[in-house]
Parts: sequence; C-alpha cells; structure tokens
Amino acid sequence: MFGLALQSLKFRKGRFLASFVALFFGALILMACGALMETGIRSAVPPQRLDAASVVVTGDQGFDHDVLPERVRLDVSDVETVRGVEGVGRALPDVTFPVGALRDAEGSGSDALQGHGWSSAALATAGPASGKAPAGAEQVALDRRAAQRLGVQPGDRLRLAVAGGSREVTVSGTTEPVDGAASAVYFADDEARRLMGRPDQVDSIAVVPAPGTSPGELAERIGKALGDSPAVTLTGDARGKAEFPQALAASTRLISLSAVFGGIAVMVAVFVVGSTLALLVQQRLREMALLRAVGTLPGQLRRMIVGETLVIAVIAVALALFPGRYAGGWMLDRLAGGGVVAPQIDFRAGWVPMIVAAGTSLGSAVAAAFIASRRAAKARPADALAESGLQRRWLSGSRLLFAVLCFAGGTGLALVTALVMEGTVAASTAGPAALLWAGGFALISPGLTRVFTAILRWPLQAFTGFAGSLAMNNARVRRIRVAGAVTPVMLATGLATALIYLQTSQAEASEEAARELVAADAVVTSSTGGFAPDLVDTIARQPGVGGASAYLPGTAYILEPLSAEDRAEGEDPDNTELAVQGITAEGADRTLAAPAAEGSFAKLRGNSIALPTSLTGEKGKGVGDTVTVLLGDGTQVKAEIVASYEARKGFGTAFLPAELMLAHSTTGLVPEILVSGEKGTSAEQLAAQVRKATEGLAGVRIVNRASADAADDGATSAWINYMLAGTIVGYAVISLINTLVISASERRREFALQRLVGATNGQVMRMMAIESVLVAVVGIVLGSAVAVATLAPFGIALGGSWMPQGPVWIYFAVVGFAGFLTLTASLLPTSLVLRGRPAEAVAVT
Repeated sequence: MFGLALQSLKFRKGRFLASFVALFFGALILMACGALMETGIRSAVPPQRLDAASVVVTGDQGFDHDVLPERVRLDVSDVETVRGVEGVGRALPDVTFPVGALRDAEGSGSDALQGHGWSSAALATAGPASGKAPAGAEQVALDRRAAQRLGVQPGDRLRLAVAGGSREVTVSGTTEPVDGAASAVYFADDEARRLMGRPDQVDSIAVVPAPGTSPGELAERIGKALGDSPAVTLTGDARGKAEFPQALAASTRLISLSAVFGGIAVMVAVFVVGSTLALLVQQRLREMALLRAVGTLPGQLRRMIVGETLVIAVIAVALALFPGRYAGGWMLDRLAGGGVVAPQIDFRAGWVPMIVAAGTSLGSAVAAAFIASRRAAKARPADALAESGLQRRWLSGSRLLFAVLCFAGGTGLALVTALVMEGTVAASTAGPAALLWAGGFALISPGLTRVFTAILRWPLQAFTGFAGSLAMNNARVRRIRVAGAVTPVMLATGLATALIYLQTSQAEASEEAARELVAADAVVTSSTGGFAPDLVDTIARQPGVGGASAYLPGTAYILEPLSAEDRAEGEDPDNTELAVQGITAEGADRTLAAPAAEGSFAKLRGNSIALPTSLTGEKGKGVGDTVTVLLGDGTQVKAEIVASYEARKGFGTAFLPAELMLAHSTTGLVPEILVSGEKGTSAEQLAAQVRKATEGLAGVRIVNRASADAADDGATSAWINYMLAGTIVGYAVISLINTLVISASERRREFALQRLVGATNGQVMRMMAIESVLVAVVGIVLGSAVAVATLAPFGIALGGSWMPQGPVWIYFAVVGFAGFLTLTASLLPTSLVLRGRPAEAVAVT
C-alpha cells in the first residue's frame, strides 16, 4: 500500500499541497519553540565586561523557584575573603549603577551609561588608553565609544545625572570599550560604591585564577570560604548572570512560553491537518469504495492514507529544519524587544530540540491521518459510494462524547473563573476555557450550520434573488462541507477576540485598580533613573503642597513557617507573593485614596506593613500582629501590621515604609513622588511649586495620575497573549484557505454543469459570494459566542462588567478580516476554476 500511496501523491500533487502547508508551518513553529525551550533550559548569558575573570562571585538571586526582583549584594569584606583563598590571582570588586550623560544645561536629554568602579576596568584593559585613572569624586574615565559619542576627551568637563542628582566632573581618561557591552563610565572605587548607595557592599567579585589553577576547583574553594554569605560562584557562560541578573527570569519565562506555544501548535496542527485530510478523503470516497469492492482491507486503506501523509510530513519537516531554527532566533529577538526576556540571553538551538520537534510533527501528522481515515476505512463499499456524492452523516457517539466533554469543561472553567478566581490570575482558567468552547462548537458545527442555514435562508434569498436561492440550496444539501469552512472562521474570530480582549481587559482593570489607590494631584517622575529620597521632604515643605510621598513599586513575600512534621515530609512552604508599594508615612493619608479600615498608614515606619483585609482574613492576622516578610533583595524582616484596607477584588497591594524598601532596592532611588495640593491650590500652582523644589535636577517630569498609569503597559503578558492569538489565528487562516480552495477544486464539475445549462460565470461567482457570506456570518456568530463565553466570566473575576474592556475597533477589525479572508479564499479559486472550458471540466472529472 505504500507504493500505491506514492502513486496517489504523484497524480494528486495539488490536492496534497494543502496538507503540506499545514504540516510545514506546524513543524516550523514546533522547531522554533524547541529552540526557545533549549535557550531557556541552558540559560546561557555570556559575560561581557567580566569575560577576563574565569570565576565570578555574586549574590544568589534565587528564592522558592523564583527570581528575586532586586539585586542581592555582597559585603565588601567578602573581597578580602576571596583574595585569601588559595589559587586566587586577583579578586576585583565590581558595582553597576545607572548614569546619564546630560546633553544640555537643562538636562532635557541624556545618554544612558553604566557606572562602575575603576577596579573592574582592569579586566578589560591594562590601563587608560589615554589620560589617567580617575581619582577622587570629581574625576571619571569613559570608554572610547562613549567619549566619541559625547564629543569629549581627557581634560573636558561633563555633566552627569547620577544618584538622583546631577554633577559636573572632569574626564580624566578613556579606556578601550568592551565588545557588546553598554557604554561605561568609571569612578574611583570608593566613590562608585557611594554613588550606588551601598558604600559597604559590592555587586560582584571578579576572580582571575593564579596560573595553573582550575576555575572549577577554585570556584568550589571560594564557595566554602564564603560560608553562609548569600553568594554563588559562576563559571563559563553563567558568569554573565552576575552582570545581568535580570536575565535569570528569562529561563522560566522561555520554558513556559515555548511549552505553551508548542502544545498549542501540536493541538491545532492535528486539528488543521485532520480537517484537511478529512476533506481530501471525502473527495476520494468513490475511489476508496471501489478499492474496497475489489478486496482491499480496511487496514490497507488506512495504511495508504497514513503513508501518503507520512511522505508529505517527512518532506515538510525536512524543509522546516533550516527556517525553524532561525524562526526561533527571530522570536527570541521579538520577545527581547518587547521586554519579555533580557536581550543578553544567548540563543541556543542544538540538534535535540530539532529531533524532538521533527518527531512530534511526524507523530501529529500520523495521528491526524489515522483519525481522518477511520471512517473511510470502516464504511461499507455501498455506503461509501453513496456518501461520495454528498455526505449526510456526521454525528457519531465519540464525536458527541467529546463535544459534551468540551462544553462541560468550558462550563466548569467559566464557573471557576467567575466564582473562584480573582484579578488577573483568572486569565489562567479563562484562556483554556476559550479553547474548550471552540472545540465544542467545532465538533457540532454541522448541526449548528444547518440551524443557521434555515434561519438565514429566507432573508438571503429575499435580497439576492436567484443566485441566493441556488446558494442556499447548495448550503442546505452540503451543510457538512459548509461546516468545514465555518469552523476555521469560528476559530479565528473567537480565539483572536477572546485572547486580545483578555489582555486589554487585564490592562484596563490594572490601571483602574492603580487609580483607585492614589489620590495624588500630580506625580513627579524622572527620565534619569529616579530621585534622591530627601527630595520627598523638600517637596512636602513647599507652600501649597498638602502632602508628598515616595511611591516605589516592588515585590515581597510573606513567609509561612513550616511545622516540624511538614519539614520532615519535605513539604514546600506556602509563601505568599505580594505586589507592594513603598510609601512615606507623613504623606500617606493625603496621597492614598484607599482609607484604612483599621490602624493608620501614618504608622508605616521602621519594620511595618499595611495589608489588604482579604489577606489579613486569609492569614488570620490583624493590626498589631507580626508577619515575616522577605524583601526584594532576599532580606527577611519581622514586620508589624499597622493598617489594613479594603482593596479591589484580586488587586490587593501591600504597603511598606519607603525607607525600608529603598534600603533593599537595587538603585536606592525613588522612581515616583506623589504630590497632593492644599485646598485651593490649582494644578498650575502645584506644578510650579514642584518645579521650584526640583530646580537644578535633570529629567524631571510632572504628570497626572492617569498619565503615569498609562505608561505601565504590561509588556510581558501583552506579548504572550498576542503571540498566542497570532499562532492560533495563523493556523485557522491556513485551515480556512485549505478548506475553501479544496472545496472549489472539488466543485469543478458542478460549476461546469451549471455553465453548460446556461449559467454565466457572473451568476456562479455571485452564488459563491453568497455562500461565502453565509460561511462568514455563521463563523463570526459562533466565534462571538466563544468570545462571550470566555470574556464574561473573566470580566466578573476582574470585579467589573461582563463586557470586555478595550477598544471596540478590535472586534470589528477581527470580524472584518475574517469576512474578507472568507470571500477572498472562496472567490479567487472559483474564478480560476471558471477559466477552463466546461465541457473539458466535465470530461476530466
């Protein structure tokens, strides 16, 4: 039967092209996802400035299978400890902090630089390329690339924005730039640590082994010497994580992202290829009935169909190998550009993900072929001959069972989303619910198509005359094949609408929740990294200012102690991750909109915390009780609960003293300052007072609360949802085009007979246009039902309306695209079929 399969492919190249396209893109996406997964697993971040150090010691950023959001630093005394380890040639401290080179006196623009201590420059160069090393607080050295861009040379003066202020310095010298590294400015070591805000700490220690010392053995000895210090020793490509700790989070994101994409790709590929093959098998029922009549066994027919598909799949997978690897690199670049992963992570695509993706693609193709061939192989020859003209039976016990399971699963997830889940976490159940609703509608689409055809029959006939009557008659008797075209339109409309509006609804709800927390009249932000903490008091003392508060977003954890029994059983602690905001106690009551239900925000001093009432009830804690809080840099503190407040459902934010968060933040700077005016102070007067308080500072911006919220666009979740929508819609488009092109080719004889009895090409085209309108309308209605069933429970979980939040033009754009694609994919192949002579078409078919 394999030889017969090859012969079938030889004479049916065009018809099998549809399956090839679906399999090719499925394999390409799987290989791209496999490459992304390997990149995430390897998590290679090659070092740049620290490349000359074979071993790098840095703070351990890991916590409870997560990555701490703030930099974990080492004590400066650890440098001497490392220098005393046997086999260490040199141990150089390294610090990094943001610096802006100001372009003008007003500080209206700046060039981003990275500040470092001069010791770390010794790793890249033996000394200054020109000039001399910086000494004291008023001198810096620039790498040559930055000096050329800024137009300065040794001896010139330069104005820098650093540590929340600005200063003029003298360029003492220049160094050779490090390939691939950000432009650098070097300070004297003590001054660099002071500007970083941690004079007694360093970010990393770069270690150069003594001659003959193995880096691996030296790393082990250093780890033992540091003992209980929160340090890790890195070698090889892992050293780059000391320079770019934000790259650590890329590993988890890439693995989960590629797993989701790959899983959806496999699922949709089986559906698309299966539906395409089912249509091709339907066209060949007469041929297969004749084969059965002359003694061919069901197993032989099935092997023939599977063999044909396997040959196509092997060719598609082979051709996808090369572009699949580069598609993975392209996706990683897009994710890095969108802020989902750090751009420093190195793309890795070896042979293992390619083989796994190829095997999965071939396996999904065989599974799809097996499903598509099942009915043709089991049907009796006489029944197959009868079905070859028009398929009438579509409902089977297994199909009904899976439809019921899909609808039951969708209903269950909808109830969980609406009644159990809270906030944006509800997207984790709303997304799978959309797939289940779509699967359920797809399984019963022939029955639904029959209902909608009956409903739309008379309106369409009334407005379109004879062509409409002929189109509706065709749709009525060919409802199963019409349903095959309706399904991809439903998928494209429903899933695209659901996934896009999931994102817009999340963004809108998050912004609204943020606005509900804040009552400030103005927000002061900086384009140069942040402000010094004492600026808050300076603004608060200005005339007309009623209150001012620092506003520091971050993440913290409430730690739950394990019992001895749980520890013995190896249980993980049930820690609670919190979104936190650091605020200033003196200005909290005037700048926060949410009133305290118990206690007072004005008591947020020292080691204290204010929690939403939903969390205090869950933890069984109240004002006056103490909780263990893990701050962003891994420091644990015992914090007293001094206030609680009613937070929006699913958007509970905890408040910490700003000074506590600043002491454990990466930069030590205040990113935003909330300002409220006294009664009678206009917005213009308030802004004038703020400008007076910030006179001399660079990059100061004064905006209202809405503007500040709009700047936070949730790049990570947006990219994930949009890429998921793009992947699914792309498959749906392929399926729709395949279905309509194959259908038009199959109806060549029908069109020829219509023309032989007097129908014109225009009449045939109008008939097909009306059929396409029917397909588009039914698909859009069903897709809209999928979207509503997904988005209504999600809206309830967000605490708002069941209607989705976001621009209405998104829905109209999706609907318009679905309608345009349906008409184009139907009418274009029909026009090509009509070019031939009808007599020849009848003779050939």
